[in-house]
Amino acid sequence: MQNVIGRYLKKYQDWFYVVFRVFVGLLFFQHGAQKLFGWFGSAGTAESLSLFWFAGVIEVVGGLFLAAGVFTRLVAALGALEMVVAYFKVHNPVGLIPIVNKGELALLFLAAFLIIAVEGARKASLELAVSKKEMF
Repeated sequence: MQNVIGRYLKKYQDWFYVVFRVFVGLLFFQHGAQKLFGWFGSAGTAESLSLFWFAGVIEVVGGLFLAAGVFTRLVAALGALEMVVAYFKVHNPVGLIPIVNKGELALLFLAAFLIIAVEGARKASLELAVSKKEMF
């Protein structure tokens, strides 16, 4: 049974990765849309040109770029950097344990971005469709 599952997963691994990349991108976009536009149940919007606002811009633009597969490695590296800053600036001062300081999502995004930075866009990428290669 495991051999059958293993062959299936191996056969479609690129498409599983595309689903992963698109989900991460769209979820990242939602966080930025909360900050910038007050969408998705947000209590308000970020003050223009504040650090929170810049984070929202990175999340909106970066999330859409990741989902579309444009500048994938560069955007993932920028997202990873943002998550490190968010964790240590916002969450870590509250406490060391991620579940207590509510930083577990920042760490999950960090892990996802590291994977995406290593793997790049792969299939179903706008960048690959247009230029036939990854730019970064």
